[in-house]
Amino acid sequence: MEFDNSFDVPLPPEQAWAVLMDIPRVAPCMPGAELTEIVDPRNYKGKISVRLGPVALTFAGRVEFEQIDAANHAARVKAQGSDAKGRGGANATATFRLEPAGAGSAVRIHTELMLSGAVAQYGRGVGMIEATAAQIVGQFAANLRAQLAEMPPMPDGALRPASSEVQPSAAKPISGLSLIARVIWSRLVALFSASKT
Repeated sequence: MEFDNSFDVPLPPEQAWAVLMDIPRVAPCMPGAELTEIVDPRNYKGKISVRLGPVALTFAGRVEFEQIDAANHAARVKAQGSDAKGRGGANATATFRLEPAGAGSAVRIHTELMLSGAVAQYGRGVGMIEATAAQIVGQFAANLRAQLAEMPPMPDGALRPASSEVQPSAAKPISGLSLIARVIWSRLVALFSASKT
């Protein structure tokens, strides 16, 4: 399945790119994510936890930057992970790029995702997966903005380098119950709107 997401960063593309490519700095902003190993500047190992109703899934795997185009602020990332309890796996390829947006930047993400095993049954339906991805991206963006707000710029306008004192704690995993409620509500609103026309 394929889907698109986007979010805004309150920094011009050059500064936003530097922040987003600082993986140890931004990983704690990702809901339920934990960076476990920096293999090299393009390869990382980690875990991410997602709760779908009563089912808690924890994927452990690897993320690789297959392409990095710093001049155009674009990259392609490949991620592979398997559930810690052997219930299946996930493979994803995401391309993202930054575009100027007012005084800041817009980050555009296109994701191709394949689920296997029982995990594919838990996440059945493109709507559920898209809603989960949108919620994760939304929380990541909010956490990133909060982190940036705590780091005032230096006199030349550049951001202060990340330090252990300002690293945020890991974001909480996405709650499946609130996600399901949002999906049902959005579908009811869509049905109600369609019946009016």
